[in-house]
Amino acid sequence: MVRRRSVLAATIGAGVATGFAAPPVTADAAPSLAAAGAALRRLLGRHADQIELRRLAGRTDRYRVDGRDGRLVVAATSGATALAGVQRYLGTLSAGIWWTADNLALPRRLPAPVGAIEATAVVPHRFAGNDTYEGYTDPNAGFEAWRRDLDVLAAHGFNEVLIGLGTDAVYLDTLRSFGYSAAELLDWIPGPAHQPWWLLQNMSGFGGPMSAGLVHRRAALAARVIDHVRSLGMTPVLPGYFGTVPPDFAARNPAARVVPQGRWCGFDRPGWLDPRGSVFADVAAAFYANQAHRFGPATMYKMDLLHEGGSAGDVPVGEASRAVERALRRARPGATWVILGWQRNPLPATIAAVDRSKMLIVDGLAERSGAVDRERDWSNTPYAFGTIYNYGGKSTLGGAAATWVDKYHRWRGKPNGALAGIALMPEANRTSDANLDLFGALGWRTDRIDLPAYYADYARRRYGAADRHAEAAWAALRGTAYAIPGDSAEPQDGLFGAQPSLTATSGAAWSPSTVQYDPSAFDAALPALLAVAPRLRTGAAYRSDLVDVARQTIDNRGRLLLPQLYQAYTDADLVVFDQLAAAWLALLDLLADLVATRPELLLGPRLATARAAGGDEDEADRLEFDQRSLLTVWGGRTASVDGGLRDYANREWDGLVRDVYRPRWARYLAAVRTAIVTGTPIAGHDWFADADRWARRHDRYRQAPAGDEYRAALRTHRALTGPRQVHVQLSAG
Repeated sequence: MVRRRSVLAATIGAGVATGFAAPPVTADAAPSLAAAGAALRRLLGRHADQIELRRLAGRTDRYRVDGRDGRLVVAATSGATALAGVQRYLGTLSAGIWWTADNLALPRRLPAPVGAIEATAVVPHRFAGNDTYEGYTDPNAGFEAWRRDLDVLAAHGFNEVLIGLGTDAVYLDTLRSFGYSAAELLDWIPGPAHQPWWLLQNMSGFGGPMSAGLVHRRAALAARVIDHVRSLGMTPVLPGYFGTVPPDFAARNPAARVVPQGRWCGFDRPGWLDPRGSVFADVAAAFYANQAHRFGPATMYKMDLLHEGGSAGDVPVGEASRAVERALRRARPGATWVILGWQRNPLPATIAAVDRSKMLIVDGLAERSGAVDRERDWSNTPYAFGTIYNYGGKSTLGGAAATWVDKYHRWRGKPNGALAGIALMPEANRTSDANLDLFGALGWRTDRIDLPAYYADYARRRYGAADRHAEAAWAALRGTAYAIPGDSAEPQDGLFGAQPSLTATSGAAWSPSTVQYDPSAFDAALPALLAVAPRLRTGAAYRSDLVDVARQTIDNRGRLLLPQLYQAYTDADLVVFDQLAAAWLALLDLLADLVATRPELLLGPRLATARAAGGDEDEADRLEFDQRSLLTVWGGRTASVDGGLRDYANREWDGLVRDVYRPRWARYLAAVRTAIVTGTPIAGHDWFADADRWARRHDRYRQAPAGDEYRAALRTHRALTGPRQVHVQLSAG
C-alpha cells in the first residue's frame, strides 16, 4: 500500500514552504480597477486615457458612468463591473465589444453621457463557461486569447468563470503519490482538445500521450489565466475532486474501492473511487492541496457526479455526495459546490444529502418546459438560469431568445423562488455575439426586455448608427433564428458537414432534424444587411454578421435541395440529378469562398496554435491530430461510428469546407450517379477512414482571411436569387 498520509503531509508542507500566498477571496477593488484599466487600454487603445476608474463601496455589483467630455469617470465595485459600465457607455455611442468582432468607431474625444449611466446587478451569480468549452473553442489558445475572452465576459457583466485549464497538472501531482509513475499518468491523460471529457469522467487517453513539459506549460498558462480572472475581481470556478481514478487504482491502493463506470459513446470510462472510504478522503485532500499550491484556493468548485450515464453501482448516492462535500469542506470551508443541471443531474439523493445553501446549480436546461420543476425537484437549491445554446462549437446561428426573456422574467419574480443567477454555457465560446449580449443583459435588467426594441438597439450598437435596413435584418433574425422554440433549445446544424447521405437530416447525431424556423422568413435578413448604408459596411461587427447570415442562408438552401436530390435518385432521372448535384457542389464552393473572408472562420490559425504548443515535432503532430480529430471523427472508429460522435463538432470553417466536406460530397454524388446509370445500389464507403486520414495530415491552411466579405456575401445573394441561379427549384414549391 502506498504511504499516502506522509506524502500528503509533504505535499501540503511544500506549498507552505514555497511561501505561496493565495489572493484574498474578497479582494479590495483597487487592484481589480488597475487590471480593468489595463484591459481598457488593450480594448480601446488611446481612448482609455480619457476614462478614470474609481472604486464604489458595497457588496452588490454596480457601476456609475458620468464625467465630462474627454474625461469620463467610471465608478464600480470591481474591475469587471467597471468594464461592464464602459460597455454600457459604448452602447450610447453606437459601439461595443464582443467575442468575435467589435465596433469601435469612436469619436476622438469621448463625449460625456447625457445623465449618469447607472446599473446594479439583479442576481449575484453571473456564471460563464461549459466543461467542454476549452476543447471546442481553442484548446491550445495562448494567454492573449484567454485574456481577450475574459475581458469580453467581464464587459458583458459576468463575474464567475469556469476554468478547467491546468487540471491535468493537478491530477499528475496528486496521483503520483498513489502508486503511479509520471509516464503512466501522462499516457492516461488525453490531449488538450479532449481533456474536458476526461475531467467529466467520460473517457481517457485519446489524443495523447501528454508530455511532462506540455503539462507544465499548460499549468503555467492556467496560473496566469486564473490570476487574470482574480485581478478583475471575478471568481474563478475550478474543478473539484469527485473520484476519478486511473486503471488498477484499487490494486495499487488495497483499501480503495473503485466502481466501474462502463462506457461513454464507445470510450471506456475511468473508474469512480467510492467517496465513502478513507482513500478518497486522502486523494481529495491531496488534490485540493496541489491545486491550491499551483493556482491558489477558490471559493467555487465545479463537480458533476455520475455524468451522462455514470453508474453508482451499490454505492448510495446520498452518502457518496455527502462524502464528496465533506472532502471539499475540509479543504475549503465555506466553498460553493457548483453542479450542472443536465439530464438526471443533480440526482435527488445528492440534493437531499448536501448543504443546499452552499450549492449552485447551473441550469443547462432552462429553455425546456418539462425538464424539471426548479424549486420543487431541486428543493429550493440556489440555481442560475442557464443556456447551452450551441453544442460542439457548430457554426449554426440562433437561440431561444423569446423563451429566455419570458422564463427568466417570470422565474425571477416567483415568491420564495430559488433563482440566484444566470449561466451562459455554450459548448464553445466565440459562437454568438448576439446571445452573449442578450444573456449578459439579463443579469442587470430589472424590467422585462422588449425584444423588438432590444434587437433594433443591438443592430445600432453593432454597426455604428441606427439604420432601417439593419433593423429590418434583425427583425427577420429575431423572428426566425433567434426564436428557436424552448423545447428544441438548439438550432439545426448544416447538412454540408454531415456524413453524405441523400436522407441526411443533421450533421451531428443529436442535432435537430428539421429547420427550427421558417427559412423563407429568414431569407429577408441577407438582402436587408446588404442594403445597410455604405458608411456602416466597413466595421468588423457588421462584416462578421453579414458573412454569418450569408453562410446560414446557404445552409438553409441546402436543406431544400437535398430532398430534391433524393427524389431525382428515386426517379432515376439522370438529367435532373446532374443539375442538382452540380448545384449542391456550387453551394459548397460559395460557402468555401464566403468563410475564407473572416478570421474567426479560419481553421489554419487553430492548427498553427496547436503545433506551436508542442515541445518538439512529434508533440506538434500529436496536438494537431488532437485538434483535427475533435472537429471530424472526434475519437477512434468505435466512438466515432458506433458511439455517434462523428461530426459532432462540425463547423463551416475555411479548410473544413473545401478539404473535408466538399470532397466527400463530390465522391458520394459520383457514387449515386453511378448507381442511377447502372441500376445498382449506391456503393458503400468507409467515411471514417477518409476523415481519420485527414485528421492525421499536416498540410497547412491559410492564416489570414482572403477576399472581401461584402463582395462574397453579395455574390452569394445573387447566386441564390438572380437569373442565373446555382439551384434548381429551391423554393418550397
